[in-house]
Order: sequence, then C-alpha cells, then structure tokens
Amino acid sequence: MRSTIALLLLAGLIGGCDRQSGPQQQAEAANVAAAAPVATDKLDRSHKGEAAPAIAFTDAKGAQKTLADFRGKPVLLNLWATWCAPCVKEMPTLDALAAREGERLQVVTVSQDFEPAKVAPFFAKAKFRKLQPYIDTDLAFGTRLGVNLPATILYDSNGREVWRRQGDTDWAGAAAATLIAEAR
Repeated sequence: MRSTIALLLLAGLIGGCDRQSGPQQQAEAANVAAAAPVATDKLDRSHKGEAAPAIAFTDAKGAQKTLADFRGKPVLLNLWATWCAPCVKEMPTLDALAAREGERLQVVTVSQDFEPAKVAPFFAKAKFRKLQPYIDTDLAFGTRLGVNLPATILYDSNGREVWRRQGDTDWAGAAAATLIAEAR
C-alpha cells in the first residue's frame, strides 16, 4: 500500500514540477539569482483559516517536528525537492527572506525528496545563512495537501492558513513582503 501511495505521489510531484531535462539544466537553474515575481492572481486563498496540518517531519538532527512547534510567529512553509529545478531556483530567495525577517517569520523548508540523503549535501553546498533542512520522509505534506512542487503556504502566528502558492517565486522582493505581512 505504501509503495502504491509513493508511486502516485511521485507521478503527481514530477508532473507538477517544471523539471529540466538533466543535471546540467538543473544546475543552471540553481544558479539563476532571481526567481519569478509574486503574482497575486496565483494565490489560493480557499483554505484561509484552516489549521496547519499535524504532519510530522524530521530536522537535521533526526528529531520529529510539526508546524505546531513553530506556533507563536508566522510560518512560511515551503515544500520542495532537490530534483525540482523551480524549487532549487527559489531556495536562495527563501534564505534571503529568512535572513531579512529574522525572528518575525519562521521559514520552514520541508523536502519532499524520495532520496532524503540528498538533502544535507544540497544544504551544505548551498551554504544557506538561515534555512534549515527538514525532511518529510513519508511525503505526507504533498499527499495530504494535494500540491505540486514547489508549494508555499503562509500560516499566521496561531497556525491558521493565510494563503498558498504553487510555483517558484522571488521571496526576497517587495511584493513577497507585502503578502507575508498579511500574517502579522
């Protein structure tokens, strides 16, 4: 049963991610400094007010976490994978956002990788200043939330959804700051 779910999830995630054809193209995408600007018409507000899911994920030390562990400040949850070129492309802007916002916003990047062992080397190579590697070993976020990668969901300080967006985004820009301010 678990393998069937994993195969279905794989098909959905690959189909949703604008994946490049090979490692060279993925590396080139990772080196692009600016991601797509935030388009407000691409925001999904249909889940506004819903509680954050109680899905467990793992931190770099192997400890189990949930989004409830971050309650008390707004959380920007980003679901991504190392094999997803648009995901990789937006990671530097997520790191810049996390650095700019400091303690006012928790940026939580949860990998949906089928090979979790690739996440730590990716983070080591990228040398992010603020982002921490989290892994959803059961790929539960993608399955339960029904999203394609990359997907980003903003939760307010009470753990209630504000909006969600699919696709790569320039999270370091002014348009993103305006949207994130909705969770304050």
